[in-house]
Amino acid sequence: MTGSVREDGFASSGSTDMSPEQRVPEWGGDHLADPAGATDLDGDLLGIDPTELTDEDLIREMHSLHRTRLDTLRHAADSALANHLRRTAELETEYLARHPGREVDPGRLRDS
Repeated sequence: MTGSVREDGFASSGSTDMSPEQRVPEWGGDHLADPAGATDLDGDLLGIDPTELTDEDLIREMHSLHRTRLDTLRHAADSALANHLRRTAELETEYLARHPGREVDPGRLRDS
């Protein structure tokens, strides 16, 4: 990584070497040992398998995750953030699998 390193071992702000998703396994404290196989205290998988959700339920779940994103990023325990990242990736991957030809708003495109 480039730039200075903070006391906690991570690069200071401005570093773009790694995304939060890539850093999850490095985080100390109460992180999940394996975010991909995350379980709750009873040993059950966290959340319904996205492939089992209806389109309406999938969208509702994604809305919920995006609505709580900043609060989770800023204030949640490492394990909660790791679960949030895992669940977001699962749901968004399922959405893209269902809608590979999704409509792209021309207003969201940049000039080349």
